[in-house]
Amino acid sequence: MNNIKYIINGSFLCRNLTGIERFSYEILTRLDNFPQAKHIALFIPQNAKQLPELKNISIIKGKKNLKSYPFWTNFIYGFCLIKNHAIGIDFANTCSIFKPGIVFIHDIYCKIYKDDFHTFRDKLVRIYSCFMYRFCAKHAKKLFTVSEFSKMQISQHYGISLNKITVIPNGWDHFRNIKMDFSILENTPKLQNGFYFTLGSLSKRKNLKWILDYAKKNPDDLFAISGKPLNDLIPNELDQLKKLKNIIFLGYLTDGQVKALMSKCKAFIFPSYYEGFGIPPLEALSVGAKIIVSKASCLPEIYGDTAHYIDPNNPDVNLNQLLEQPVESPERILEKYTYDNAAEQLITCLDF
Repeated sequence: MNNIKYIINGSFLCRNLTGIERFSYEILTRLDNFPQAKHIALFIPQNAKQLPELKNISIIKGKKNLKSYPFWTNFIYGFCLIKNHAIGIDFANTCSIFKPGIVFIHDIYCKIYKDDFHTFRDKLVRIYSCFMYRFCAKHAKKLFTVSEFSKMQISQHYGISLNKITVIPNGWDHFRNIKMDFSILENTPKLQNGFYFTLGSLSKRKNLKWILDYAKKNPDDLFAISGKPLNDLIPNELDQLKKLKNIIFLGYLTDGQVKALMSKCKAFIFPSYYEGFGIPPLEALSVGAKIIVSKASCLPEIYGDTAHYIDPNNPDVNLNQLLEQPVESPERILEKYTYDNAAEQLITCLDF
């Protein structure tokens, strides 16, 4: 493998494709289309479950299963980099402490919202994440993030010059190839009469409390919620949400089911109080849905005048009236934020 200069950490292939994992997968498959990709390899655990077909990027299969992400990244992946005299590319807020390379820090949530972490496991996750943020910011050969908002936060909290951080945003174009699956609507009769839809990991920063408070005050408005709890970062209001008659929990859905729901909802609602980018509203815009998002963190930067905005701390609003306000066509945003554009940006930043 003498011609391999970069090796991608393939640990994200052991998780469901949401958020960071989606970004990683889509960038990987598009990098494979460039001729320079013959100088890139992908290092994966034995138990990788989302293996893409690649024609230019080589695949190195590790001898072990991934059981611990910190151990895999720092030791197994790190040893692979050292053995092959290669530079690492890590898309997921981390890198090997023994051989830091090209790193994406999507956001610094664990640093900013320490009070969201209560259990012993949560606190361990936060400690490790904050260590990785700082280490990556200080030692990465090249540092990337996904929004100007995250760029500014990384710079301010870790004393890194803005000139040393490059923004490569997320995209939506993976949605083009997904076929809508309307079975979810056929199997859930309550959704036939109009609903608001929200999607994301059922974690605290997704701000399901806003939906709980709004749904209590507006029993005639129906909300459909899709997602799975994220480790132990489970919002306190989850049990209360499940008791309300105007809230339907749909669990983890396929991309086809999600796309179908987005195309039929009254609006896609995204009340997060903190995001590094926020992909789902972009997917919703791509199928013609109206979007309602928080006026918080990076979301106004990304969605501009194409969104209807809510205060993430105040549910006293009439959504039906809000949706009557005019918004800008999403055409410009959909053209700007694509994974094709992101991969092209990244490949020009690598030295071959």
